[in-house]
Amino acid sequence: MRARGHEVLFDADLAVLYGVDTRVLVQAVKRNASRFPPDFMFRLDAEETTRLRSQIVISNGRARGGRRHSPYVFTEQGVAMLSSVLRSRRAIQVNIQIMRAFVRLRELIVTHAALMRKIDAMEKKYDSRFTAVFAAIRELMSPVENRRRSPIGFRTSLRRDGAETR
Repeated sequence: MRARGHEVLFDADLAVLYGVDTRVLVQAVKRNASRFPPDFMFRLDAEETTRLRSQIVISNGRARGGRRHSPYVFTEQGVAMLSSVLRSRRAIQVNIQIMRAFVRLRELIVTHAALMRKIDAMEKKYDSRFTAVFAAIRELMSPVENRRRSPIGFRTSLRRDGAETR
């Protein structure tokens, strides 16, 4: 997820990976608060938490058995720092895998940017007959949330005689 301009992981997700309860992970972080400056870890504010609930349908709060507090989120550096706070063998192995995932994500972003530059150069090189091809490529490379979505479900229409068809 992206929050405040950072790619982040949730405390609950990290706790599952590390094989500990979320409260244990948060307690370890609080005991070592000086190791986690705001660019390593922060707590989502009320607006971010509300937006999150509507996006991924997490529970509606304490009254319905949900979390009492907003979740903590960790940046790449915060995840790296967790391995020094959670000192189990599993924590070390999980941390290595998470770091590899972050590196791979950065590589994909760089590759995507390089590919866009190449497409721009090709578009300038070829004439207007290929405009539709380049538009289709850009559409495929755009983030999913920016793409036009077709409605889900059945479409009903009326025939000329007034009868409904499927």
